[in-house]
Amino acid sequence: MSEESKVKVEESKVEESTPQPPTSNVFSMFGAKKEKKEEKDDKEDKEEPKETKKDDEEADAEEEADVHFEPLVQLEKVEVKTNEENEEVLHKVRAKLFKFNGETKEWKERGTGDVKFLKHKETSKVRLLMRRDKTLKICANHFISPEYNLTPNIGSDRSWVYSVTADVSEGEPEAQTLAIRFGNKENADKFKEVFDEAKEANKSK
Repeated sequence: MSEESKVKVEESKVEESTPQPPTSNVFSMFGAKKEKKEEKDDKEDKEEPKETKKDDEEADAEEEADVHFEPLVQLEKVEVKTNEENEEVLHKVRAKLFKFNGETKEWKERGTGDVKFLKHKETSKVRLLMRRDKTLKICANHFISPEYNLTPNIGSDRSWVYSVTADVSEGEPEAQTLAIRFGNKENADKFKEVFDEAKEANKSK
């Protein structure tokens, strides 16, 4: 074999041993899917502005929906009567009221609120009225009869016990034994003072 032929054979062997670039099949196995995923991500990125635009449109729609309408019917203000309109408040103090249950022989709380002595402007008769806090439901409502007497509650200098023949807090006249307690002794003493004055005022009526 000539020298020229040996050189050609050696060059051919070198070319065969040199690594060849990957074929298109290799790219399809690895690169193609990756490129497709990247294309999908790009598509999602392009769709984001659409969602933002949709949110803006919804916000604009909500703002447009916030419209003020005048009522078709104008309701007149109704004055609520308490049946105290023709009476003068002689004294008002905060207290807690209890009622004695004759069947169970126990005291039951009737409510906490303002107790008032009300003098009628025409008849000058004085009654006691007490309403519960918040609900303003009546828990005591009776005239101060000359026969009613306040007696000290045992063990307390700020509460009184007395019996009435006709309390109408529940609608119908009812005989009850009541106990009323105040925040301090001064309020309890003032209550008794006004109570006794009301008894005298109603004696001649």
